[in-house]
Amino acid sequence: MSVDLSFFRSQTAQNLRAEGHANAILRFLDRRGVPVPDEARATIAGCTDHDTLDTWFDRALTATTIDDVLTEPAEPRAPQPPSA
Repeated sequence: MSVDLSFFRSQTAQNLRAEGHANAILRFLDRRGVPVPDEARATIAGCTDHDTLDTWFDRALTATTIDDVLTEPAEPRAPQPPSA
């Protein structure tokens, strides 16, 4: 007997997983006391990219502001060679 697992690979299933992930991020931030304005809440709730959601979740672990979660960290500057 075989079981049809196609639903778990479907776009609907992917969207449901993303929604759950977004809700977890928002709940985590709420529990940590990090204010989340409506615009940021909509950004997180509307995201369906799992890599982005994973990144935001990791940042939420140490974030003190919503910008800590959503803003890309600045690239470190390469050292400049000394002027001659």
